[in-house]
Amino acid sequence: MVSRGESETQRLRQQMEDQLDRLVAQLADLEECRGELDADEYDEAYKDTIEQLNEFQSSLSRMTSGDMTLVDSFNAMQLAIQAAISQAFKTPEVIQMFAKKQPDQLREKLSQIERDHKIGKLALDAYTQQKVEVLSALQKLGENMSAVEQSFLESHASSLMKNFDKVTDDTGSSQKVLELARQGLQ
Repeated sequence: MVSRGESETQRLRQQMEDQLDRLVAQLADLEECRGELDADEYDEAYKDTIEQLNEFQSSLSRMTSGDMTLVDSFNAMQLAIQAAISQAFKTPEVIQMFAKKQPDQLREKLSQIERDHKIGKLALDAYTQQKVEVLSALQKLGENMSAVEQSFLESHASSLMKNFDKVTDDTGSSQKVLELARQGLQ
């Protein structure tokens, strides 16, 4: 029986997801080891990772322009990459769940953030930042949000998150994302 490219498409999709996972893990590792690296080492490694994300995004753009069977999966990955490049998301775990379209896991993460804040394990700034990231990801995935969640998002969304929203809503957003990333690295 002929797969008509289904198995190849699935294999390619898995390889692309693995590549995204690796780059997101690399960002997470960098943040984790930030205190152990001097500023120059951190900046160099960070810029290298962002460059790899840019290259990955370019590859995805080329693929999605020619193969319509992969568009939906790759568009989700592109949005996740744009979030990382535009520095809208600081939490690699949220980027990963967003890229894989996992709203249930995002809701679970939101509950964890709420719990950690209530018990004093998470400071107000970190709580606000992480909650905004999760709510923004849920919003971009088209999930229903309560009025309280929507209000929280509107009142706490950072300029970077608003830039991410603007970039992902515009057509031809790849160039705008790259511009934002370059501005953020300077």
